[in-house]
Amino acid sequence: MTNPIQSPGTESPCHYRRALEVVSSKWTVLVFYELEHGTKRYSDLKKRVEGVTQKMLTQTLRQLERDGLVTRHVYPTVPPSVEYALTSLGKTLIEPMRMLHRWTDDHYESVLLARAAYDKENDMT
Repeated sequence: MTNPIQSPGTESPCHYRRALEVVSSKWTVLVFYELEHGTKRYSDLKKRVEGVTQKMLTQTLRQLERDGLVTRHVYPTVPPSVEYALTSLGKTLIEPMRMLHRWTDDHYESVLLARAAYDKENDMT
């Protein structure tokens, strides 16, 4: 049996875990929601993804580009204009993300109630 704990920098042999590594960042999900409706300029993404810093948005977009989920196009203007769009591979994640969003809409109140009950039962208030 192999050790399920991976050392930093190694990739998990579990496909499901690898998939979660790709989409588990809250910024990734929020960027996807914005790009689902079409190509966006970097400055538009920065405005629309509430709370994201320039550094985190840049890191998120670079990782998505590296993973083949987003394309980046730089226009030779002064200053340069940069646009991002979902690739065909990236578009395959839209429906699973919508399903997760629907689940959250339908069940998150139950999660909050369960947390409150647990905290009360375990004196965590």
